[in-house]
Amino acid sequence: MATYDVVLNNGRVIDPESGTDKVVNVGISGKTIKAITNATLQGIQKLDCTGLVVAPGAIDMHSHGQDDENYRVQARDGVTTALELELGVSNVPNWYEERKGKALINFGASIGHVPVRIQVMNDPGHMSPIGDGAYKQASDKEMEEIKNLMHQGFRDGAIAMGFVLAATPAATKWEAIEMFRVAAKYGSSCHVHMRGVGHKEPLNSIEGLSEIIAAASISGAPLHVDHINSSGQLAVPRLIQMVEEARSHDMDISAECYPYTAGMTNIQSPILDEGWREKFECDYEDLEWAATGERLTQKTFAEYREMGGMVICHSMKPEMVDEAVKSPLTAIASDGYLKNGKGHPRTSGCYSKILGHYVRETKTLTLMEAIRKFALMPAQRLEALTPSFKKKGRLSEGADADIIVFNPKTVIDHATYQHPTLYSNGMIFVLVNGIPVVKDGDLEEGVYPGTGIRSPGI
Repeated sequence: MATYDVVLNNGRVIDPESGTDKVVNVGISGKTIKAITNATLQGIQKLDCTGLVVAPGAIDMHSHGQDDENYRVQARDGVTTALELELGVSNVPNWYEERKGKALINFGASIGHVPVRIQVMNDPGHMSPIGDGAYKQASDKEMEEIKNLMHQGFRDGAIAMGFVLAATPAATKWEAIEMFRVAAKYGSSCHVHMRGVGHKEPLNSIEGLSEIIAAASISGAPLHVDHINSSGQLAVPRLIQMVEEARSHDMDISAECYPYTAGMTNIQSPILDEGWREKFECDYEDLEWAATGERLTQKTFAEYREMGGMVICHSMKPEMVDEAVKSPLTAIASDGYLKNGKGHPRTSGCYSKILGHYVRETKTLTLMEAIRKFALMPAQRLEALTPSFKKKGRLSEGADADIIVFNPKTVIDHATYQHPTLYSNGMIFVLVNGIPVVKDGDLEEGVYPGTGIRSPGI
């Protein structure tokens, strides 16, 4: 009889790809699931999963916090792979090298239009452009330089192309189409924070979605719409309908959302340029300074905009968030980011909130559907360009052992806007590449099994 490195005994195994939902044992050797069976398994390490759910870990496609501070809270929330796909990076090899051997969970990145534009335009901004990267139309020479760097990103192993069109108002529609054409050459999905917010004309989210659907149609590139809840605001049902209709015409398009009624951005971002109150249908007091929790006034908004920093925008209606979460077309992604203990609670609680609130408390989602949204759907979105995702987001023999084991009766988020680093409850075991990083509900110290996930490149 084979002896496995890790055995998960007597857990309720849920696999969204096959529809499996049964109590069995799971045997793991190395980083791979080797056995799922009713039979007794011998293991060096045996974990009792009686009364617990065993499922593939969350693949977070929208995670800005790519460091140990963020990985630790994400692991406690059931994330086994965190990906920076919206903003992306400009130097793919350096980004991966910085995290090699130091990551609690798996990681990966897109080649990002914003950081590349910041580089080409010599913009002083960091996460968001604040100068020419935002407000200058690219010359023909600059356009070619941007395109060349995007090509280089794919040659270096980027797993997608990222856009924050809302933060680059001077980037023309033609520039977007040209970037989409680069992505199409590699079969890469384009992960886009579209222009426009809400339903009010002009420059609303419907126009923004129309622009990127057109770019995807013209170029043939797959499209992924970021945080459809925060971009859509009251237009969420219309945006979901547009995605559904595009799919009915054989377009490769998907979307994501997070289960919170507030977003977060850099206060210096063009997203908060003049007119933001009308677009978001909120006012200064709806903005919360992430560093202190203080609600802003017109005076403090101007002061902090000069300074720079993260601001939380309380602008979404709960019913619109619920509409986005329950749609079968939306994956779950956190859009998380913490720095020095400050930030948004979605970083620490996104997936436990889905399992605790939307599955157990409101029954908006079934357990199978929730796991599909945060594990299988992201893997399927990315596997065309990056075949290693064909072994993620599943719980089946031969799949990677990125596994969460949670108590469906107690799993819940605890992080708040005032205390965004509070750990979620109910994740009993979390395994990354077959190595427990959470055991009996606590983080394992000194283990770094996370690996960088890259496309094959050229």
